[in-house]
Amino acid sequence: MKLHRAGLVFALGAAVVLGACTPEGGRGDPAAFVAQHWSDPLPAQGPVPAGLSALEASLAPQACGQCHPAQWQQWQTSLHARAVGPGLLWQLQVMDQAEANRCLRCHAPLAEQKALLAQTMAWPARPAAPAPSYVPEDLALQGLVCAACHVRGHRRIGPLPRAAAAAASSAHGGFVATPAFSDSRFCAHCHQFPDDGPRTAGKLNEDTYEQWRASPFAGRRSCQDCHMPERRHLWRGIHDAETTRSAIDVVLHLRPAGTRRFVAEAVVRNVGAGHHFPTYMVPKVELQFARVARDGARVALGTQVIGWSVDTDLRHELADTRIPAGASRRFELEFEAPATADWELELRVVVRPDEHYERTFTQSLAQAPRLPPAALAPLRAALAHARTTPYELLRLRQAPRIAN
Repeated sequence: MKLHRAGLVFALGAAVVLGACTPEGGRGDPAAFVAQHWSDPLPAQGPVPAGLSALEASLAPQACGQCHPAQWQQWQTSLHARAVGPGLLWQLQVMDQAEANRCLRCHAPLAEQKALLAQTMAWPARPAAPAPSYVPEDLALQGLVCAACHVRGHRRIGPLPRAAAAAASSAHGGFVATPAFSDSRFCAHCHQFPDDGPRTAGKLNEDTYEQWRASPFAGRRSCQDCHMPERRHLWRGIHDAETTRSAIDVVLHLRPAGTRRFVAEAVVRNVGAGHHFPTYMVPKVELQFARVARDGARVALGTQVIGWSVDTDLRHELADTRIPAGASRRFELEFEAPATADWELELRVVVRPDEHYERTFTQSLAQAPRLPPAALAPLRAALAHARTTPYELLRLRQAPRIAN
């Protein structure tokens, strides 16, 4: 049973067979490599090979940073490094072990991480033995660590070297080089639910890889090309204003619609995201329309939303205004204004990267008396953080054309 296998990792310490993870197999079919590399659940690392130093055997990101400082520093700024934060930790308090492992599959995928959390949470299938020396005590709280992608059976695995000399390195007893690390299928393990995965209104809750496959970018640019440029370990997305700004083009129009009536029209085109904008239900992008007088007085006219809105139970779709890659969508708003030229139409584009989480956490906190006491502090921290993430992406203005 999967749960049993992951829970007893420290006690078993079983060796791992990496059939496809050889220099020859690593350069073979990326699909086959990815399927084995992301087997579910991931097996334990097993006994440390003879000759491997304590630093080389360690699964700690800090250990990797001793020889790969740039990648380590970049990773620390990424959402991958915060994949196990208050937003997940409070939910673990209300889940059973099987439910939790479905989340940890991506948020903390190593068997050693699951074992640590099983011990912390006192789950039934937890190892009795302490963690091996190569497993730091805080490994589970560090999220998607370097080893989650790069270590299997204590063997280091990575992309094809950019220089022939790099392939001759003897560190870690050598490493497996594979083109799979530059293949979008490598990212699909966490960024694409299987066909039988959870759906809302018939749509997979996580469908990013298939959105990319159906986009004009497929075959031209991989996930890594946009989210890991020059192999930087940043994985920037909608939380980052520069990345978001490169994804869309926004044009504001203002046209008369009768006596003192006008129509504001925002045309938003997805020019840079290789998937829907935004890709799934959590983020929202607000188009906030306002009439601004010459003296600066501002009258709000209304807000329209780009995104996939569902209820907090993930059962019902409220709206879906996402924009597929290469497509555009028009957002219109009719309003009344003075028949003079002393005002302008203003459009603020405001990004709310954690909108769905904010709604969910707020509703959950309202049920505080029914939650385990240990869930409340991380829940409040998660809500507080979600409220800090919105930002204004851009602001446009358009003056009316008033006939004499």
